[in-house]
Amino acid sequence: MPKYSKKHKVSEKTEDDALKIARATQRPGQTKEQTKLISQGIQKGIEQYKKQHKAKSRELDKKLNKAKVSRSVSESDTDHAVEPESVKSNMLPWVLLILSWIGFLVYIFIEQ
Repeated sequence: MPKYSKKHKVSEKTEDDALKIARATQRPGQTKEQTKLISQGIQKGIEQYKKQHKAKSRELDKKLNKAKVSRSVSESDTDHAVEPESVKSNMLPWVLLILSWIGFLVYIFIEQ
């Protein structure tokens, strides 16, 4: 006996929701069979919506995982590149300080 049946079993909650919606929109003079058919149509719509929602969430999860992987790869690449730049940026204030003092001394000697 197969573990999973090929026929898809609809959840009871979906059946109840579909029946409630079908009864709420029932028109006067409508037979029970017609209401049952409407309920089945609503069930199929709910099932289709759930399938689409699951597919969208799977796609979103895949995109998020790809983004995490690419971000972690780029972060590991930038860790190696940040070190040389930080050394250069630490030297920049000193170079500017020395140039400003040289400029100040030149200005003082020219004024005299």
